[in-house]
Amino acid sequence: MAENVNSKNATIADEAALGGAAGAGAPAVDAAASAVDAPASGAPSSASASGVDASPRAFAPSAGAAAATPRTREEIAESLRVRTRRGTPTEKLEVIMTSAGLDRVEAATVMVIGLGGVGSNCVEALARGGVGHLIVIDHDIVGLSNINRQAIAFHSTLGRKKHEVVRDMVHDINPDCEVEALDMFLRADDVAPLLDRYLGKVDMLIDAIDSVSAKLAIAEYADRTGMPLISSMGGANKLHPECLRFADVSETRNDPLARVMRKECRKRGIRRLRVLYSCEEPVKRPAVEGAERRERTNLGTASFMPPIFGQMLAGKVLCEIAQVPEA
Repeated sequence: MAENVNSKNATIADEAALGGAAGAGAPAVDAAASAVDAPASGAPSSASASGVDASPRAFAPSAGAAAATPRTREEIAESLRVRTRRGTPTEKLEVIMTSAGLDRVEAATVMVIGLGGVGSNCVEALARGGVGHLIVIDHDIVGLSNINRQAIAFHSTLGRKKHEVVRDMVHDINPDCEVEALDMFLRADDVAPLLDRYLGKVDMLIDAIDSVSAKLAIAEYADRTGMPLISSMGGANKLHPECLRFADVSETRNDPLARVMRKECRKRGIRRLRVLYSCEEPVKRPAVEGAERRERTNLGTASFMPPIFGQMLAGKVLCEIAQVPEA
């Protein structure tokens, strides 16, 4: 029993040395001081009544221990069996998401399909948030028009494959993150064979592509199999981030892409599809005279909207995986 008390006191002292790794710094120090400095009482305490010497002498370190080299923070944390991320890139996240929450994030696998303005910024935030395994998919290359909104678009990356740039970016942020970077243009017929490989292994799938047919195939697969999915709707011709909302696609408004998805989901019997969309009425612009429809010259994108889409998607995923309570 005395050994247990001594162990408990060592734990309190270690917590004080850590500045309160298991709680606030000041209370941990006060607890250690009161435990070590409390005067012995003539009346028997509950501990002494149980045959345990609760006097300060029982907690005094031996002469050899006093002369020992002070332990590092890492050694103290190990003695407490508490994982601490102080001095690491995720130490600020640990404060608000807890150590257990970040353990879940580091063990998680997130797939992001589409690495444009939404997808690339989403992946960046997931990497900074400590996700342990990322699967990223795109077939495009970085172009000059991407520079206004994509996390991977710089003059130094022009002409490079997006999936490769994203992989390098993630490793530069979080070298411990495992990245599967796939060079693939996803068509509707490719969706099921691809996702079958990851069924039961993905904690969240994020759809950040433009192709309606592929988006519908992804939504249909997720609805049928239960694979967790959030789908990004359109950010084109939108200027007000305060209008962004998470909702089921059936509840969306003022989003042309969501309108098409909503109609097609009903036709295909897709029961639910969680999306991020903007309820803002799109800015109306005429197409350039003589331009073909596929050029979409009447669609513009603000430098801040796709990144905010991506950051919000990442935030939702990180909080859900970490099991942060809803606001």
